[in-house]
Amino acid sequence: MAAGAQQRAHQGGLAGAEVAIERNDHSGLEQRRQRAADTSGGGGIRQVQAEGGLVIIRAMHDEDSETGAMRVAGDAPSLSVGDAATLRRQISSWGAELGFAAIGVSGIDVAAAAPGLLRWLDLGRHGQMDYMAKHAALRLAPQALLPGVRTVIAARLPYWPAAADALAVLGDDRLAYVSRYALGRDYHKTMRRRLQKIAARLQEAAAKLGRPCSCRVFSDSAPVLETEFARQSGVGWRGKHTLSLTREGSWHFLGEIYTNLPLAADPPAEEHCGDCRRCLDVCPTAAIVAPYQLDARLCISYLTIELPGSIPPSLRPLIGNRIYGCDDCQLHCPWNRFARIGDADFAVRNGLDAAPLTALLAWSESEFDSRLAGSAIRRIGHERWLRNVSVALGNARPGTTGVVTALRARLDHPSALVREHVVWAMARHAAAV
Repeated sequence: MAAGAQQRAHQGGLAGAEVAIERNDHSGLEQRRQRAADTSGGGGIRQVQAEGGLVIIRAMHDEDSETGAMRVAGDAPSLSVGDAATLRRQISSWGAELGFAAIGVSGIDVAAAAPGLLRWLDLGRHGQMDYMAKHAALRLAPQALLPGVRTVIAARLPYWPAAADALAVLGDDRLAYVSRYALGRDYHKTMRRRLQKIAARLQEAAAKLGRPCSCRVFSDSAPVLETEFARQSGVGWRGKHTLSLTREGSWHFLGEIYTNLPLAADPPAEEHCGDCRRCLDVCPTAAIVAPYQLDARLCISYLTIELPGSIPPSLRPLIGNRIYGCDDCQLHCPWNRFARIGDADFAVRNGLDAAPLTALLAWSESEFDSRLAGSAIRRIGHERWLRNVSVALGNARPGTTGVVTALRARLDHPSALVREHVVWAMARHAAAV
């Protein structure tokens, strides 16, 4: 999922929020207040505060038209156009050397994305992901994460693994389906390490030019509007499934570097979804409620990864054999026909591309921790792992060898959450007899 997905907004002080945009440009100070539904505005985002239901966005843009140098407020560095272009070429070269499929540059203005985020929160579509509401203001305020930030460097790293056929695994209820992104190494570590290398080289190169450079690296690890910056920087457009999409598909991770260096922005990505709606039509739970709109409360990735408690009984049968995430919207996207094998760090580990469900339910907590060390899966913990596998076994065809025996062995598990889902699964098989 990459990447990635999203209590009510009023709990985070954002329900019915207004967006106030204060612009400072050569024509003088212009202040405007508008409802969040109005996406107009310009300049770079400088500050966002959630106070009394108001999100304040302050923007400032300044360029020395006589010298051709780009400047930012305060003590941020200035760069000649030539120096900025040289650094931009170096960034692309470093990125390619480190295995990134694309590197793009954008400004920090996310005003256009604010209304959609606030509406999504106001509708409660983030479910129990409280952090989405809590840190919404930070997502709209790059300046709060790196004071003086002027530029966002976005990076794309492919992960599609050489693995058992995904559709074949989904069609075999004896096997567990694990989202393709989670079959290998934890992407947070890989992305962060490589982005930090680019940031270090950038700081070194800027220092040689006599320009102080501050950077901060992100990999799905902070409140950053990743898909929006990918779109703005030309790295990928936002598909109707809400994931970042390119002509080479959507099987990729995104990462960002915030920097105070003023670099010229790349052209934004053009959308190429057209009239296609396959991702909407194939979603097992109809979680993609409209093009570009996802209700996380219905999404299998949310239910199996983010949801800490009981999975709603009405949704359990729809999960099938998916025990960690869901890829259906990507598997059926026409653009993913052009996907290539991704980075070696994301190669399959522990045979999780086609593992028997009964074997996974038998894993002890120590086995879970040791086998999934270095995997993104480990963060859900053994309890949720057993919960998910139990649901998948409950969805297996009646009479499937070993299913009831495996479930019965977990009936006395100390976790009430696990026992609840085991009982549900066994009841499904009993009812079919």
